[in-house]
Amino acid sequence: MAGKEIEKLIKTIAKLPALGTRSARRIALYLLKNRAQSLSPLIEALQEVEKNIKTCAVCGNFDTDEICSICASPSRDSKTLCVVQDVADLWAMERIGFYKGRYHVLGGVLSALEGVRTEDLNMQALFDRVEKSAFEEIILALPATVDGQITAHYILTGLKDKNIKVTSLAQGIPMGAELDYMDDGTIQLALLARKPV
Repeated sequence: MAGKEIEKLIKTIAKLPALGTRSARRIALYLLKNRAQSLSPLIEALQEVEKNIKTCAVCGNFDTDEICSICASPSRDSKTLCVVQDVADLWAMERIGFYKGRYHVLGGVLSALEGVRTEDLNMQALFDRVEKSAFEEIILALPATVDGQITAHYILTGLKDKNIKVTSLAQGIPMGAELDYMDDGTIQLALLARKPV
């Protein structure tokens, strides 16, 4: 069928989220047929990302600088911190352009089934930030899943002695859903209707 290089390309593409072998084969074929317009620019973009993108030392976002543009911006509300599971959730919040505060990316949620512990997450950095900053509200924008709720409870326990308002996203986010898959209006509604926890 295909040479080993093409098979390797197909297997690599198939490892990407939401892609199976059939989709990976179609993408590989498209890239090979359109090398100048698609394959070469993709290779160049991937190399630039590998070389230049860093994880923000403050919040965990991706950027070209050690401190991302959101954390470096003096116009952001420094009294509000939104805690998200992943960078995709941060991007979803930014996409709607409604929230103007700061972020903290956990890098996942606690999960007994998957063996994800507090040490595996950006959890201590969250508590350290809260200790050193003057946040007045922390918004828990975590998945409406059992693991998301367990993670929220852990954070709440860690913040119980702090005089900080803790809220979570409210209606609009169905149980089991993730922010990255929500439409902008749903996320905005959930932000507007957040409630104390």
